Amino acid sequence: MFRALTGGVAVAALLLVAGSAAAQNVSAERISNDIRTISADEYQGRYPGTEGERMTLAWLQAQYEAMGLKPGGPDGQWLQAIPLQRYTPVAGAASASWTGSDGASHPLVIGTDIVVRAISNDGKAAIANAPVVFAGYGITAPERNWDDYGNLDVRGKVVIVVAGEPEGEVFNGAYDTNYESAAYKADEAVRRGAVGVVTLVTSPQAWQRVAVGAGRQRTRTPGSADTEFSASLNHTAAMAWAQAAGMDMATLSNVGSGQFKAVELTGVKLSVNAEETINTLVTHNLLAKIEGSERPNEVIVYSAHWDHVGGEAQHPDTPGDDKIFNGAWDNASGTAGVVEMARQLSQAPRPKRTIVFAHMAAEEMGLMGAYGYAADPVYPLETTVADINIDMLPLSGPTKDVPIFGKGQNDLEDRLEALAAPLGRYVSDDHMPEQGFYYRSDHFPFARMGVPAIMPWHGWDWVEGGREAGEAAWKAKFAADYHKPSDEWSADWDLRSAVENLTLLYHLGLDLANSSDWPGWKPTSEFAQVRARSDAARR
Repeated sequence: MFRALTGGVAVAALLLVAGSAAAQNVSAERISNDIRTISADEYQGRYPGTEGERMTLAWLQAQYEAMGLKPGGPDGQWLQAIPLQRYTPVAGAASASWTGSDGASHPLVIGTDIVVRAISNDGKAAIANAPVVFAGYGITAPERNWDDYGNLDVRGKVVIVVAGEPEGEVFNGAYDTNYESAAYKADEAVRRGAVGVVTLVTSPQAWQRVAVGAGRQRTRTPGSADTEFSASLNHTAAMAWAQAAGMDMATLSNVGSGQFKAVELTGVKLSVNAEETINTLVTHNLLAKIEGSERPNEVIVYSAHWDHVGGEAQHPDTPGDDKIFNGAWDNASGTAGVVEMARQLSQAPRPKRTIVFAHMAAEEMGLMGAYGYAADPVYPLETTVADINIDMLPLSGPTKDVPIFGKGQNDLEDRLEALAAPLGRYVSDDHMPEQGFYYRSDHFPFARMGVPAIMPWHGWDWVEGGREAGEAAWKAKFAADYHKPSDEWSADWDLRSAVENLTLLYHLGLDLANSSDWPGWKPTSEFAQVRARSDAARR
């Protein structure tokens, strides 16, 4: 549903160049002071469920009350509770076996042949003699003319999938798509009626990693596929199943060709039992809003996560005397950026659509607050116009480039380009495909549900010094401070690039808030089909 840019974007771009940005005066000094406040040692690294969470949320609420904004959470409250269920395997409770067409039972050794988890429902799994299907990569991508399932009915069956996705330009070349993720594969299998998903592990090194982590506590992602169980299967055990089913090995070698279709392993049945203990941590998102004057049910979201990774209680073995991970850059800076955005937008004329400022919890635990919001949204996702996410503001002088995560995904980037180009700036990719950045911050749970989402990143093409200097400085900063106690506020931070980017995002969001347009996904995006399911809500 790729749409042409509206005239409003062009007008906003001209106003931006002319300096006629109504009520817009982003302040580096205010941003710096706010970062300093919430990254102080007293905030204990802002870990969910601690006093640091309470202090951070109280500070955020006070800022929005001072602006005169309304609470944006459920039932007119500031906070949205996000209960996180944490699962730990019960020692000795897991078992698995399979039978072939001869009816003989073959026990599987837990940790050697298979690893089984029951991270769903009540933490218990009991599957007896379920038929088994091999679905290749387990991908259905109509925009890429790719369908591993074909017409095979997998209801009530266990689906085996290969990890990752095929290499090559069909799946974005160097940049991963969402199809490579285990979460997507589970979603697709469950949507088709499968009772469990087994990931085939093809290398000894990968299996070693799986086995080492088998007994660790895991937090269930809110809204994730409700499989009875999930498992990882050693390549040797998988070959025994294939042989018992009489599968032609050529079938396996064809999985990345685009011609493969799922096949049932004739006669092979799987039985699984597993049990996990569950404890629940309750954390909170905080939401504030400027209610729209004409179409209040249509919503633009500015998001940033407020949490970091904690202090000595969470990291007792940290060397040295400083055991507090202050998270000034990650993500006190993004939090302060959203607060500053709200200050500016609260002084502009009231927009036609609603603008929500969402401070997400537990991003460092796996985007849990944003997933929780997407699973139980305060504002319908069908009529959420866009999410603009801010995570780790750039700390440099002005840049020519405006890198974004997920370039080529949706037309928000074209709208951003229209605002940046008159300033002599340009939108680029994030330069680091190996990092998979598009799937690692709070915009992604929105994208996964079909909401167009964008996140700007750090420019490397410095106005003063060029690309080589900018790249070197960023890489040095990231290596020195990312998720380390040294990520502390500094009065020496250069926030000029942050101010530049926030100014662009101000105009991007305000233009959307005063238009009747709906940003769309580009035809090659894996999220276009998700958004299309709710097209009727936006007509």
